[in-house]
Amino acid sequence: MAEDKIGSVGIVETKTVRLVEADEPLKLTSGKSLGPIDAAYETYGQLNSAGDNVVLVCHALSGSAHAAGFNSRDDKKPGWWDIMIGPGKAIDTNKYFVICSNFLGSCSGTTGPGSINPATGKPYHLDFPMITIADMVRVQKLVLDKLGIKQLLAVIGGSMGGMQVLQWAIEYPQIVKSAIVIAATSKLGAQAIAFDAVGRNAIMSDIQADRPPKKGLATARMIGHITYLSEQSMREKFGRELRSTEKYSYDLGAEFSVETYLDHQGQSFVERFDADSYLYITKAMDYFDIEKDYGSLQKALAETKSRFMIVSFTSDWLFTPAQSEEIVNALVAQRKPVSYCNISSPYGHDAFLLEPEALGSLLSGFLSTTMEKPKFEKPAVVSAAKGFDRIKRVRVDYELIESLIKPNSRVLDVGCGDGQLLLGLQHDKNIIAEGIEVDQRLVSQCVNNGINIIHRDIERGLKHYPADTFDYAILSQTLQTLKNPKQVFVELLQVSHKVIVSFPNFAYWRCRANLFFAGKAPRTKQLPFRWYDTPNIHVLSLKDFEDFCDEVGAKIEQKIPLIGNRASPVKFAPNIFAEQAIYLTSKK
Repeated sequence: MAEDKIGSVGIVETKTVRLVEADEPLKLTSGKSLGPIDAAYETYGQLNSAGDNVVLVCHALSGSAHAAGFNSRDDKKPGWWDIMIGPGKAIDTNKYFVICSNFLGSCSGTTGPGSINPATGKPYHLDFPMITIADMVRVQKLVLDKLGIKQLLAVIGGSMGGMQVLQWAIEYPQIVKSAIVIAATSKLGAQAIAFDAVGRNAIMSDIQADRPPKKGLATARMIGHITYLSEQSMREKFGRELRSTEKYSYDLGAEFSVETYLDHQGQSFVERFDADSYLYITKAMDYFDIEKDYGSLQKALAETKSRFMIVSFTSDWLFTPAQSEEIVNALVAQRKPVSYCNISSPYGHDAFLLEPEALGSLLSGFLSTTMEKPKFEKPAVVSAAKGFDRIKRVRVDYELIESLIKPNSRVLDVGCGDGQLLLGLQHDKNIIAEGIEVDQRLVSQCVNNGINIIHRDIERGLKHYPADTFDYAILSQTLQTLKNPKQVFVELLQVSHKVIVSFPNFAYWRCRANLFFAGKAPRTKQLPFRWYDTPNIHVLSLKDFEDFCDEVGAKIEQKIPLIGNRASPVKFAPNIFAEQAIYLTSKK
Protein backbone atom coordinates (compact mmCIF):
# COMPACT_ATOMS: atom_id res chain seq x y z
CA MET A 1 0.00 0.00 0.00
CA ALA A 2 1.06 3.63 -0.52
CA GLU A 3 1.62 4.41 3.14
CA ASP A 4 3.89 1.39 3.55
CA LYS A 5 6.58 2.81 1.27
CA ILE A 6 9.96 3.00 3.05
CA GLY A 7 10.70 6.52 4.26
CA SER A 8 7.29 7.80 3.19
CA VAL A 9 5.25 10.27 5.21
CA GLY A 10 2.29 8.04 4.27
CA ILE A 11 -1.19 9.26 3.46
CA VAL A 12 -1.43 13.04 3.60
CA GLU A 13 -4.29 15.48 3.09
CA THR A 14 -4.12 18.58 0.95
CA LYS A 15 -5.93 21.25 2.96
CA THR A 16 -7.38 24.55 1.77
CA VAL A 17 -7.64 27.73 3.81
CA ARG A 18 -9.34 31.07 3.12
CA LEU A 19 -6.76 33.84 3.47
CA VAL A 20 -8.36 36.94 1.98
CA GLU A 21 -12.03 37.89 1.81
CA ALA A 22 -13.65 39.61 -1.16
CA ASP A 23 -14.47 42.73 0.87
CA GLU A 24 -10.83 43.13 2.00
CA PRO A 25 -8.82 42.18 -1.10
CA LEU A 26 -5.05 41.84 -1.30
CA LYS A 27 -3.31 44.64 -3.19
CA LEU A 28 -0.96 43.14 -5.77
CA THR A 29 2.35 44.44 -7.12
CA SER A 30 0.58 45.51 -10.33
CA GLY A 31 -1.62 47.87 -8.32
CA LYS A 32 -4.74 45.76 -8.81
CA SER A 33 -6.52 43.97 -5.96
CA LEU A 34 -7.61 40.35 -5.60
CA GLY A 35 -10.07 38.68 -3.29
CA PRO A 36 -11.16 36.26 -2.12
CA ILE A 37 -7.97 34.18 -2.01
CA ASP A 38 -7.79 30.55 -0.94
CA ALA A 39 -4.57 28.53 -0.65
CA ALA A 40 -3.86 24.81 -0.68
CA TYR A 41 -1.13 23.38 1.53
CA GLU A 42 0.21 20.18 3.05
CA THR A 43 2.23 19.58 6.21
CA TYR A 44 4.53 16.74 7.26
CA GLY A 45 6.10 15.99 10.64
CA GLN A 46 5.37 17.71 13.93
CA LEU A 47 5.88 21.27 15.13
CA ASN A 48 8.13 21.22 18.20
CA SER A 49 7.37 23.07 21.44
CA ALA A 50 9.73 25.93 20.57
CA GLY A 51 8.20 26.31 17.12
CA ASP A 52 11.67 26.59 15.58
CA ASN A 53 11.77 23.48 13.38
CA VAL A 54 9.61 24.73 10.49
CA VAL A 55 10.83 24.18 6.91
CA LEU A 56 8.85 25.84 4.11
CA VAL A 57 9.22 24.17 0.71
CA CYS A 58 8.46 26.30 -2.37
CA HIS A 59 7.56 24.46 -5.56
CA ALA A 60 8.37 25.16 -9.20
CA LEU A 61 6.13 26.11 -12.14
CA SER A 62 4.17 22.87 -12.52
CA GLY A 63 4.37 21.73 -8.90
CA SER A 64 1.75 21.78 -6.18
CA ALA A 65 1.33 21.60 -2.42
CA HIS A 66 1.60 17.81 -2.70
CA ALA A 67 5.37 17.51 -2.18
CA ALA A 68 5.58 14.17 -0.34
CA GLY A 69 3.62 11.06 0.54
CA PHE A 70 0.36 9.96 -1.07
CA ASN A 71 -3.07 11.57 -1.16
CA SER A 72 -4.81 8.19 -1.25
CA ARG A 73 -4.10 4.47 -1.02
CA ASP A 74 -4.57 4.21 -4.77
CA ASP A 75 -1.90 6.78 -5.69
CA LYS A 76 0.75 5.32 -7.96
CA LYS A 77 3.12 8.27 -7.64
CA PRO A 78 4.11 10.14 -4.47
CA GLY A 79 4.50 13.92 -4.12
CA TRP A 80 6.87 15.73 -6.46
CA TRP A 81 9.80 15.85 -3.96
CA ASP A 82 9.19 12.63 -2.07
CA ILE A 83 12.82 11.62 -2.62
CA MET A 84 13.83 14.48 -0.31
CA ILE A 85 11.00 14.76 2.24
CA GLY A 86 10.20 12.03 4.76
CA PRO A 87 11.44 10.12 7.82
CA GLY A 88 15.23 9.82 7.64
CA LYS A 89 15.45 11.64 4.31
CA ALA A 90 17.33 14.86 3.59
CA ILE A 91 14.42 16.97 4.87
CA ASP A 92 13.78 14.67 7.80
CA THR A 93 10.18 14.75 9.01
CA ASN A 94 11.33 13.13 12.26
CA LYS A 95 13.12 16.42 12.97
CA TYR A 96 11.32 19.11 11.00
CA PHE A 97 7.78 20.36 10.53
CA VAL A 98 7.55 20.74 6.75
CA ILE A 99 5.02 22.93 4.95
CA CYS A 100 4.45 23.15 1.21
CA SER A 101 1.94 25.74 -0.01
CA ASN A 102 0.58 25.94 -3.55
CA PHE A 103 1.37 29.42 -4.85
CA LEU A 104 -0.99 32.12 -6.08
CA GLY A 105 -2.01 31.73 -9.73
CA SER A 106 -1.62 27.98 -9.80
CA CYS A 107 -4.31 25.47 -10.68
CA SER A 108 -3.77 23.06 -7.79
CA GLY A 109 -6.06 24.42 -5.10
CA THR A 110 -4.88 28.00 -4.67
CA THR A 111 -6.76 30.91 -6.27
CA GLY A 112 -5.79 31.35 -9.92
CA PRO A 113 -7.22 32.07 -13.38
CA GLY A 114 -9.44 28.99 -13.14
CA SER A 115 -11.07 30.21 -9.91
CA ILE A 116 -14.49 31.87 -9.82
CA ASN A 117 -14.51 35.62 -10.26
CA PRO A 118 -17.03 36.92 -7.66
CA ALA A 119 -17.91 39.83 -9.94
CA THR A 120 -19.15 37.55 -12.75
CA GLY A 121 -19.79 34.18 -11.13
CA LYS A 122 -17.61 32.61 -13.83
CA PRO A 123 -13.92 31.59 -13.96
CA TYR A 124 -11.50 34.50 -14.30
CA HIS A 125 -9.59 33.06 -17.24
CA LEU A 126 -7.69 36.00 -18.78
CA ASP A 127 -9.48 38.53 -16.54
CA PHE A 128 -7.29 37.34 -13.67
CA PRO A 129 -4.91 40.15 -12.56
CA MET A 130 -1.22 39.84 -13.33
CA ILE A 131 0.79 38.45 -10.44
CA THR A 132 4.45 38.39 -9.39
CA ILE A 133 6.74 36.20 -7.32
CA ALA A 134 6.43 38.79 -4.54
CA ASP A 135 2.63 38.37 -4.58
CA MET A 136 3.04 34.60 -4.27
CA VAL A 137 5.34 34.98 -1.28
CA ARG A 138 2.95 37.38 0.46
CA VAL A 139 0.17 34.80 0.11
CA GLN A 140 2.48 32.10 1.51
CA LYS A 141 3.13 34.38 4.47
CA LEU A 142 -0.63 34.60 5.04
CA VAL A 143 -0.75 30.78 5.10
CA LEU A 144 1.90 30.74 7.83
CA ASP A 145 0.00 33.39 9.76
CA LYS A 146 -3.12 31.21 9.67
CA LEU A 147 -1.09 28.26 10.96
CA GLY A 148 0.44 30.37 13.75
CA ILE A 149 4.00 30.00 12.41
CA LYS A 150 6.24 32.82 13.68
CA GLN A 151 9.66 31.69 12.44
CA LEU A 152 11.18 29.52 9.73
CA LEU A 153 14.23 27.36 10.21
CA ALA A 154 14.58 27.28 6.44
CA VAL A 155 12.87 28.15 3.19
CA ILE A 156 13.83 25.76 0.38
CA GLY A 157 13.01 25.83 -3.32
CA GLY A 158 14.27 24.77 -6.72
CA SER A 159 13.89 26.60 -10.04
CA MET A 160 10.96 29.02 -9.68
CA GLY A 161 10.79 27.85 -6.06
CA GLY A 162 14.30 29.24 -5.60
CA MET A 163 13.07 32.64 -6.78
CA GLN A 164 10.46 32.51 -4.04
CA VAL A 165 13.17 31.65 -1.50
CA LEU A 166 15.15 34.75 -2.47
CA GLN A 167 12.02 36.88 -2.16
CA TRP A 168 11.30 35.38 1.27
CA ALA A 169 14.81 36.17 2.54
CA ILE A 170 14.57 39.75 1.28
CA GLU A 171 10.94 40.47 2.20
CA TYR A 172 10.90 38.81 5.65
CA PRO A 173 14.49 38.88 6.99
CA GLN A 174 13.48 38.55 10.66
CA ILE A 175 11.54 35.33 10.06
CA VAL A 176 13.86 33.32 7.79
CA LYS A 177 16.81 31.75 9.62
CA SER A 178 18.20 30.06 6.50
CA ALA A 179 17.50 30.10 2.78
CA ILE A 180 18.30 27.29 0.35
CA VAL A 181 18.19 28.37 -3.31
CA ILE A 182 18.50 25.50 -5.80
CA ALA A 183 18.94 25.80 -9.59
CA ALA A 184 17.52 29.31 -9.59
CA THR A 185 18.36 32.87 -10.57
CA SER A 186 17.82 36.44 -9.40
CA LYS A 187 16.36 37.29 -12.82
CA LEU A 188 15.59 35.50 -16.05
CA GLY A 189 17.94 36.08 -18.95
CA ALA A 190 16.79 36.93 -22.47
CA GLN A 191 16.97 33.29 -23.57
CA ALA A 192 14.70 32.05 -20.76
CA ILE A 193 12.22 34.88 -21.40
CA ALA A 194 12.26 33.94 -25.09
CA PHE A 195 11.35 30.33 -24.32
CA ASP A 196 8.50 31.52 -22.08
CA ALA A 197 7.27 33.86 -24.81
CA VAL A 198 7.22 31.08 -27.42
CA GLY A 199 5.29 28.85 -25.01
CA ARG A 200 2.72 31.57 -24.33
CA ASN A 201 2.38 32.30 -28.04
CA ALA A 202 1.67 28.61 -28.67
CA ILE A 203 -1.17 28.75 -26.13
CA MET A 204 -2.59 32.10 -27.24
CA SER A 205 -2.67 31.03 -30.90
CA ASP A 206 -4.76 28.01 -29.94
CA ILE A 207 -7.38 29.82 -27.84
CA GLN A 208 -10.92 29.37 -29.13
CA ALA A 209 -14.22 30.13 -27.42
CA ASP A 210 -15.59 26.60 -27.51
CA ARG A 211 -12.57 24.63 -26.20
CA PRO A 212 -9.42 24.96 -24.06
CA PRO A 213 -6.10 25.39 -25.91
CA LYS A 214 -4.89 21.83 -25.36
CA LYS A 215 -2.57 21.71 -28.38
CA GLY A 216 -1.05 25.05 -27.47
CA LEU A 217 -0.45 23.99 -23.87
CA ALA A 218 1.07 20.69 -24.99
CA THR A 219 3.43 22.54 -27.33
CA ALA A 220 4.37 24.99 -24.56
CA ARG A 221 5.16 22.08 -22.25
CA MET A 222 7.28 20.41 -24.92
CA ILE A 223 9.26 23.62 -25.40
CA GLY A 224 9.69 24.04 -21.66
CA HIS A 225 10.65 20.41 -21.13
CA ILE A 226 13.50 20.69 -23.61
CA THR A 227 15.00 23.44 -21.43
CA TYR A 228 14.79 21.23 -18.34
CA LEU A 229 17.05 18.56 -19.86
CA SER A 230 20.67 18.69 -20.97
CA GLU A 231 22.21 17.75 -24.31
CA GLN A 232 24.05 14.91 -22.57
CA SER A 233 20.94 13.49 -20.90
CA MET A 234 18.95 13.67 -24.16
CA ARG A 235 21.78 12.08 -26.11
CA GLU A 236 22.19 9.24 -23.60
CA LYS A 237 18.45 8.66 -23.20
CA PHE A 238 17.32 9.00 -26.83
CA GLY A 239 20.18 9.53 -29.25
CA ARG A 240 18.77 9.20 -32.75
CA GLU A 241 16.79 6.05 -31.98
CA LEU A 242 13.53 5.47 -33.82
CA ARG A 243 10.54 4.66 -31.63
CA SER A 244 9.00 1.61 -33.29
CA THR A 245 10.85 0.83 -36.49
CA GLU A 246 14.35 0.56 -37.89
CA LYS A 247 13.60 2.50 -41.08
CA TYR A 248 12.47 6.05 -41.77
CA SER A 249 8.83 6.38 -42.79
CA TYR A 250 9.48 9.49 -44.85
CA ASP A 251 6.45 11.40 -43.56
CA LEU A 252 5.83 14.18 -41.01
CA GLY A 253 4.80 11.92 -38.14
CA ALA A 254 6.74 11.49 -34.88
CA GLU A 255 9.36 8.80 -35.51
CA PHE A 256 12.33 9.48 -33.24
CA SER A 257 12.16 8.40 -29.62
CA VAL A 258 12.74 11.97 -28.45
CA GLU A 259 9.73 13.14 -30.50
CA THR A 260 7.35 10.62 -29.00
CA TYR A 261 8.74 11.33 -25.53
CA LEU A 262 7.97 15.04 -25.92
CA ASP A 263 4.52 14.20 -27.30
CA HIS A 264 3.86 12.15 -24.16
CA GLN A 265 5.11 14.94 -21.90
CA GLY A 266 2.86 17.45 -23.64
CA GLN A 267 -0.26 15.32 -23.51
CA SER A 268 0.18 14.24 -19.88
CA PHE A 269 0.70 17.88 -18.89
CA VAL A 270 -2.57 18.91 -20.56
CA GLU A 271 -4.40 16.37 -18.40
CA ARG A 272 -3.24 17.94 -15.13
CA PHE A 273 -2.53 21.63 -15.77
CA ASP A 274 -4.44 24.72 -16.80
CA ALA A 275 -3.32 26.75 -19.82
CA ASP A 276 -4.33 30.08 -18.24
CA SER A 277 -2.20 29.33 -15.16
CA TYR A 278 0.74 28.54 -17.43
CA LEU A 279 0.39 31.99 -19.04
CA TYR A 280 0.30 33.84 -15.74
CA ILE A 281 3.01 31.84 -13.99
CA THR A 282 5.55 32.17 -16.81
CA LYS A 283 4.84 35.90 -16.97
CA ALA A 284 5.44 36.16 -13.21
CA MET A 285 8.82 34.47 -13.74
CA ASP A 286 9.66 36.92 -16.51
CA TYR A 287 8.84 39.87 -14.25
CA PHE A 288 11.09 38.57 -11.46
CA ASP A 289 14.13 40.87 -11.36
CA ILE A 290 15.61 41.59 -7.94
CA GLU A 291 18.16 44.03 -9.36
CA LYS A 292 15.44 46.13 -10.98
CA ASP A 293 13.17 46.02 -7.93
CA TYR A 294 15.83 46.98 -5.36
CA GLY A 295 18.44 48.91 -7.33
CA SER A 296 21.03 46.13 -7.29
CA LEU A 297 21.37 42.55 -6.14
CA GLN A 298 23.73 43.64 -3.38
CA LYS A 299 21.29 46.24 -2.08
CA ALA A 300 18.49 43.69 -2.11
CA LEU A 301 20.51 41.24 -0.03
CA ALA A 302 22.08 43.82 2.29
CA GLU A 303 19.34 43.59 4.95
CA THR A 304 18.89 39.81 4.87
CA LYS A 305 19.49 37.90 8.10
CA SER A 306 19.50 34.39 6.68
CA ARG A 307 22.24 31.87 6.39
CA PHE A 308 22.31 30.97 2.67
CA MET A 309 22.94 27.80 0.69
CA ILE A 310 23.07 28.22 -3.10
CA VAL A 311 23.14 25.10 -5.29
CA SER A 312 23.55 24.82 -9.05
CA PHE A 313 24.13 21.94 -11.46
CA THR A 314 26.91 21.75 -14.03
CA SER A 315 24.66 20.80 -16.98
CA ASP A 316 21.85 23.26 -16.24
CA TRP A 317 21.68 25.63 -19.21
CA LEU A 318 18.32 27.16 -18.28
CA PHE A 319 19.42 28.60 -14.92
CA THR A 320 23.17 28.31 -15.26
CA PRO A 321 25.84 27.98 -12.56
CA ALA A 322 26.98 31.47 -13.54
CA GLN A 323 23.58 32.84 -12.53
CA SER A 324 23.84 31.11 -9.15
CA GLU A 325 27.32 32.53 -8.71
CA GLU A 326 25.97 36.05 -9.26
CA ILE A 327 23.86 35.51 -6.13
CA VAL A 328 26.82 34.03 -4.26
CA ASN A 329 29.10 36.93 -5.22
CA ALA A 330 26.52 39.49 -4.10
CA LEU A 331 26.16 37.74 -0.74
CA VAL A 332 29.93 37.51 -0.33
CA ALA A 333 30.30 41.21 -1.15
CA GLN A 334 27.76 41.98 1.59
CA ARG A 335 29.61 39.64 3.99
CA LYS A 336 26.60 37.39 4.43
CA PRO A 337 27.02 33.76 5.53
CA VAL A 338 26.75 31.69 2.36
CA SER A 339 27.70 28.25 1.09
CA TYR A 340 27.69 27.25 -2.57
CA CYS A 341 28.01 23.97 -4.42
CA ASN A 342 27.91 23.34 -8.16
CA ILE A 343 26.88 19.68 -8.31
CA SER A 344 28.24 17.63 -11.19
CA SER A 345 25.17 16.12 -12.87
CA PRO A 346 24.13 15.13 -16.40
CA TYR A 347 20.42 15.83 -15.80
CA GLY A 348 20.28 19.54 -16.66
CA HIS A 349 17.79 21.80 -14.91
CA ASP A 350 15.74 18.82 -13.74
CA ALA A 351 18.67 17.66 -11.60
CA PHE A 352 17.15 19.21 -8.47
CA LEU A 353 14.47 16.50 -8.75
CA LEU A 354 16.86 13.69 -9.67
CA GLU A 355 19.97 13.94 -7.42
CA PRO A 356 18.86 12.61 -4.01
CA GLU A 357 22.35 11.66 -2.84
CA ALA A 358 24.49 14.67 -3.78
CA LEU A 359 21.78 17.27 -3.17
CA GLY A 360 20.34 15.36 -0.23
CA SER A 361 23.67 15.37 1.61
CA LEU A 362 23.93 19.15 1.24
CA LEU A 363 20.36 19.76 2.39
CA SER A 364 20.64 17.40 5.35
CA GLY A 365 23.93 18.87 6.54
CA PHE A 366 22.88 22.47 6.06
CA LEU A 367 19.55 22.03 7.85
CA SER A 368 21.00 20.12 10.80
CA THR A 369 23.85 22.60 11.35
CA THR A 370 21.38 25.50 11.11
CA MET A 371 19.15 23.83 13.68
CA GLU A 372 21.97 23.03 16.06
CA LYS A 373 25.65 23.97 16.08
CA PRO A 374 27.68 20.79 15.47
CA LYS A 375 29.92 19.48 18.22
CA PHE A 376 33.65 19.63 17.59
CA GLU A 377 36.31 17.13 18.57
CA LYS A 378 39.90 17.59 17.53
CA PRO A 379 40.92 14.77 15.19
CA ALA A 380 43.50 12.36 16.51
CA VAL A 381 44.85 8.94 15.55
CA VAL A 382 45.25 6.41 18.37
CA SER A 383 47.92 3.73 17.97
CA ALA A 384 49.43 1.17 20.34
CA ALA A 385 53.13 1.48 21.15
CA LYS A 386 55.00 -0.67 23.68
CA GLY A 387 51.93 -1.50 25.77
CA PHE A 388 50.40 1.97 26.02
CA ASP A 389 48.24 4.19 23.84
CA ARG A 390 49.91 7.04 22.06
CA ILE A 391 48.09 10.03 20.54
CA LYS A 392 49.65 11.21 17.30
CA ARG A 393 48.80 14.64 15.98
CA VAL A 394 47.61 14.38 12.41
CA ARG A 395 48.45 17.89 11.23
CA VAL A 396 50.89 19.77 13.43
CA ASP A 397 50.82 22.63 10.90
CA TYR A 398 47.15 23.11 11.84
CA GLU A 399 48.13 23.69 15.46
CA LEU A 400 50.83 26.16 14.52
CA ILE A 401 48.61 28.00 12.05
CA GLU A 402 45.98 28.27 14.76
CA SER A 403 48.57 29.79 17.10
CA LEU A 404 49.14 32.64 14.60
CA ILE A 405 45.48 33.68 14.54
CA LYS A 406 43.93 36.02 17.07
CA PRO A 407 40.52 35.24 18.61
CA ASN A 408 37.32 36.61 17.06
CA SER A 409 38.99 37.12 13.68
CA ARG A 410 37.43 36.70 10.26
CA VAL A 411 39.29 33.91 8.44
CA LEU A 412 39.28 32.63 4.85
CA ASP A 413 40.80 29.19 4.21
CA VAL A 414 41.62 28.62 0.55
CA GLY A 415 41.71 24.95 -0.38
CA CYS A 416 40.18 24.18 3.02
CA GLY A 417 39.59 20.46 2.39
CA ASP A 418 37.02 19.04 4.80
CA GLY A 419 37.16 22.18 6.95
CA GLN A 420 38.88 20.67 9.99
CA LEU A 421 41.27 23.60 10.40
CA LEU A 422 38.38 26.09 10.34
CA LEU A 423 36.37 23.93 12.74
CA GLY A 424 39.24 23.97 15.22
CA LEU A 425 39.58 27.74 14.88
CA GLN A 426 35.85 28.21 15.43
CA HIS A 427 36.01 26.09 18.57
CA ASP A 428 39.23 27.49 20.03
CA LYS A 429 39.32 31.08 18.73
CA ASN A 430 35.65 31.90 18.02
CA ILE A 431 36.48 32.99 14.48
CA ILE A 432 34.09 33.79 11.64
CA ALA A 433 35.05 31.07 9.17
CA GLU A 434 34.76 30.90 5.39
CA GLY A 435 36.29 28.37 3.05
CA ILE A 436 36.93 27.87 -0.65
CA GLU A 437 37.31 24.35 -2.02
CA VAL A 438 37.34 22.90 -5.55
CA ASP A 439 36.46 19.28 -4.65
CA GLN A 440 32.67 18.70 -4.56
CA ARG A 441 32.98 15.81 -2.09
CA LEU A 442 34.95 17.97 0.35
CA VAL A 443 32.49 20.84 -0.11
CA SER A 444 29.72 18.51 1.02
CA GLN A 445 31.77 17.52 4.08
CA CYS A 446 32.27 21.18 4.97
CA VAL A 447 28.54 21.82 4.74
CA ASN A 448 27.89 18.85 7.02
CA ASN A 449 30.48 20.29 9.43
CA GLY A 450 28.65 23.63 9.48
CA ILE A 451 31.35 25.54 7.58
CA ASN A 452 30.40 28.31 5.16
CA ILE A 453 32.03 27.05 2.00
CA ILE A 454 32.25 28.23 -1.63
CA HIS A 455 32.72 25.56 -4.30
CA ARG A 456 35.15 27.27 -6.65
CA ASP A 457 38.57 27.13 -8.27
CA ILE A 458 40.51 29.85 -6.45
CA GLU A 459 42.40 30.69 -9.65
CA ARG A 460 39.21 32.17 -11.09
CA GLY A 461 39.89 35.13 -8.82
CA LEU A 462 38.67 36.87 -5.67
CA LYS A 463 37.42 40.14 -7.13
CA HIS A 464 33.97 39.65 -5.60
CA TYR A 465 35.49 40.08 -2.12
CA PRO A 466 35.93 43.71 -0.98
CA ALA A 467 39.43 44.77 0.10
CA ASP A 468 40.38 43.72 3.64
CA THR A 469 37.30 41.53 4.05
CA PHE A 470 39.29 39.12 6.23
CA ASP A 471 41.76 39.42 9.05
CA TYR A 472 43.55 36.27 7.88
CA ALA A 473 43.65 34.19 4.71
CA ILE A 474 45.11 30.68 4.87
CA LEU A 475 46.81 28.93 1.96
CA SER A 476 47.73 25.61 3.56
CA GLN A 477 49.64 23.10 1.41
CA THR A 478 48.05 24.66 -1.70
CA LEU A 479 50.48 27.24 -3.11
CA GLN A 480 52.56 24.66 -5.00
CA THR A 481 49.43 23.13 -6.61
CA LEU A 482 48.28 26.35 -8.30
CA LYS A 483 48.85 27.19 -11.95
CA ASN A 484 49.21 30.87 -11.13
CA PRO A 485 50.30 31.16 -7.49
CA LYS A 486 51.39 34.78 -7.93
CA GLN A 487 47.90 35.94 -8.91
CA VAL A 488 46.27 34.05 -6.03
CA PHE A 489 48.78 35.25 -3.42
CA VAL A 490 48.53 38.89 -4.51
CA GLU A 491 44.71 38.76 -4.43
CA LEU A 492 44.79 37.19 -0.96
CA LEU A 493 46.96 40.06 0.24
CA GLN A 494 44.29 42.44 -1.08
CA VAL A 495 41.28 40.80 0.56
CA SER A 496 42.94 40.03 3.92
CA HIS A 497 45.23 41.83 6.34
CA LYS A 498 47.50 38.81 6.74
CA VAL A 499 48.13 35.67 4.70
CA ILE A 500 49.36 32.42 6.25
CA VAL A 501 51.07 30.10 3.79
CA SER A 502 52.34 26.56 4.36
CA PHE A 503 54.04 24.35 1.77
CA PRO A 504 56.44 21.40 1.46
CA ASN A 505 60.11 22.30 1.08
CA PHE A 506 61.45 20.74 -2.11
CA ALA A 507 64.99 21.65 -1.00
CA TYR A 508 64.73 19.32 2.03
CA TRP A 509 67.88 17.19 2.29
CA ARG A 510 66.06 13.91 1.65
CA CYS A 511 64.66 15.34 -1.59
CA ARG A 512 68.13 16.43 -2.63
CA ALA A 513 69.65 13.05 -1.75
CA ASN A 514 66.91 11.12 -3.52
CA LEU A 515 67.39 13.09 -6.69
CA PHE A 516 71.23 13.01 -6.48
CA PHE A 517 71.78 9.35 -5.59
CA ALA A 518 68.72 7.63 -7.09
CA GLY A 519 68.22 10.00 -10.00
CA LYS A 520 64.46 9.94 -9.43
CA ALA A 521 61.81 12.46 -8.48
CA PRO A 522 61.91 12.69 -4.66
CA ARG A 523 59.31 11.03 -2.42
CA THR A 524 59.03 11.79 1.30
CA LYS A 525 56.32 11.74 3.99
CA GLN A 526 55.39 15.29 2.96
CA LEU A 527 55.72 14.45 -0.74
CA PRO A 528 54.39 10.89 -1.07
CA PHE A 529 53.26 11.21 -4.69
CA ARG A 530 54.80 9.74 -7.81
CA TRP A 531 55.87 12.16 -10.54
CA TYR A 532 52.79 11.33 -12.66
CA ASP A 533 50.06 11.66 -10.01
CA THR A 534 51.32 14.54 -7.90
CA PRO A 535 49.08 17.60 -7.37
CA ASN A 536 52.27 19.65 -6.91
CA ILE A 537 53.00 21.42 -10.17
CA HIS A 538 55.60 23.85 -8.78
CA VAL A 539 58.85 23.02 -7.01
CA LEU A 540 59.84 25.62 -4.44
CA SER A 541 62.09 25.98 -1.44
CA LEU A 542 62.03 28.31 1.55
CA LYS A 543 64.46 30.62 -0.25
CA ASP A 544 62.25 30.59 -3.34
CA PHE A 545 59.25 31.68 -1.33
CA GLU A 546 61.16 34.46 0.42
CA ASP A 547 62.35 35.82 -2.94
CA PHE A 548 58.76 35.54 -4.16
CA CYS A 549 57.52 37.67 -1.23
CA ASP A 550 60.07 40.36 -2.07
CA GLU A 551 58.93 40.35 -5.68
CA VAL A 552 55.20 40.79 -4.93
CA GLY A 553 55.68 43.26 -2.07
CA ALA A 554 54.80 40.99 0.84
CA LYS A 555 56.29 41.33 4.30
CA ILE A 556 57.29 38.14 6.15
CA GLU A 557 56.23 38.62 9.76
CA GLN A 558 56.99 35.12 11.00
CA LYS A 559 58.67 32.00 9.64
CA ILE A 560 58.23 28.47 11.09
CA PRO A 561 60.37 25.73 9.42
CA LEU A 562 59.31 22.19 10.46
CA ILE A 563 60.33 18.56 10.21
CA GLY A 564 57.33 16.26 9.72
CA ASN A 565 54.89 16.44 12.63
CA ARG A 566 57.36 17.85 15.12
CA ALA A 567 56.06 20.98 16.78
CA SER A 568 59.53 22.44 17.33
CA PRO A 569 60.80 24.69 14.51
CA VAL A 570 64.06 23.90 12.70
CA LYS A 571 66.72 26.36 13.87
CA PHE A 572 69.78 25.36 11.82
CA ALA A 573 69.93 25.63 8.00
CA PRO A 574 66.14 25.47 7.56
CA ASN A 575 66.31 25.44 3.76
CA ILE A 576 68.10 22.10 4.03
CA PHE A 577 66.63 20.52 7.16
CA ALA A 578 63.02 21.74 7.14
CA GLU A 579 60.52 19.38 5.49
CA GLN A 580 57.82 22.02 5.35
CA ALA A 581 57.35 25.64 6.40
CA ILE A 582 54.68 28.06 7.60
CA TYR A 583 54.91 31.78 6.88
CA LEU A 584 52.86 34.65 8.26
CA THR A 585 52.85 37.44 5.68
CA SER A 586 51.23 40.83 5.15
CA LYS A 587 51.35 43.75 2.72
CA LYS A 588 54.47 45.90 3.03
